[in-house]
Amino acid sequence: MTDPYEAIARLGTAPLWRYYGNLFAAEPKSRAVPYLWRYAALRPYLLHFADALSLEEAERRVLMLVNPGLTEPPATTTTLYAGIQVIVPGETAQAHRHTAAAFRFIIEGRGAYTTVNGERVHMHPGDLLLTPGWHWHDHAHEGDGPMLWLDGLDYPLVNALDAGFFELYGERTQKAAAPDDLSSRQFIHGRLTPAWDPQPGPNSPIGNYPWTETARAFHAIADDAVGSDSDGVVLEYTNPWNGGPVMPTIGCRIARLRPGFRGTPRRQTPSTIYHVVRGAGVTTVDGQRLEWGEKDVFAVPGWALYEHANASASSDAVLFSYTDAPAITALGLYREEIR
Repeated sequence: MTDPYEAIARLGTAPLWRYYGNLFAAEPKSRAVPYLWRYAALRPYLLHFADALSLEEAERRVLMLVNPGLTEPPATTTTLYAGIQVIVPGETAQAHRHTAAAFRFIIEGRGAYTTVNGERVHMHPGDLLLTPGWHWHDHAHEGDGPMLWLDGLDYPLVNALDAGFFELYGERTQKAAAPDDLSSRQFIHGRLTPAWDPQPGPNSPIGNYPWTETARAFHAIADDAVGSDSDGVVLEYTNPWNGGPVMPTIGCRIARLRPGFRGTPRRQTPSTIYHVVRGAGVTTVDGQRLEWGEKDVFAVPGWALYEHANASASSDAVLFSYTDAPAITALGLYREEIR
């Protein structure tokens, strides 16, 4: 008799009993690993490639932050991507759009802007600029010195769902079709929103969440806010129409860790990527110490136990982060554990 396992394999089937333990694990185990990328080590190479490569050779000069557990295709966590991009004065970047949601968190430089669906949105350090899925966007630099920012996208999730589309714009850059930074000026004032503007969809209408407003928010609550035992005084960038995340698949936060802060260990099903805006500290992830400093980036995989600590006894540490929590929550898969 022909081996029955070989026979059923030829029929496009497989025995569940041989895979059951792998398909239904007792708890999640991500292929991503805790990892830290040091900005000071990467920056010289970014400047080198900005000088050595023309726009024809490298339309976007980006160093992808590739998790050692997710090298092919490259990703930073299972569902999220991070990269650091550089643009120098006089340059533009080809306008395009894709279904993957994206944002820019500005690290250093001045004089550049992104045009999103016809609105020029100017960049300053600490600003969060949104490029929701299927929005036209391009970049231009009219200032002095290099401009560097953190790119965040959800393309690993979108590609896993076989839902990725990409399209080039008919011209290299878009013509301005709205006053500069209008979306930020209309919506950034908290509870006061334009009554004449229809609610357009699931993405935040704000093009830029400026650092000046973020700093004002932290200053307003000063030391009066209790904050989170695990994440410090953490604020979420929100969609003014519904109070939810800025985009359906990506949530963005900014956290202040007071001097000497030591967080309660926590794990959650969403994965998170952190960027150090200011300060220095340690995040222990599943027993691995990630000692971070200013402008570094580090990854915390889903369901990994993490614990933040501010190394300074006199200065704050500030962490920007983004996560796939909106998608995980919408699918009913959110779970957390605090120890």
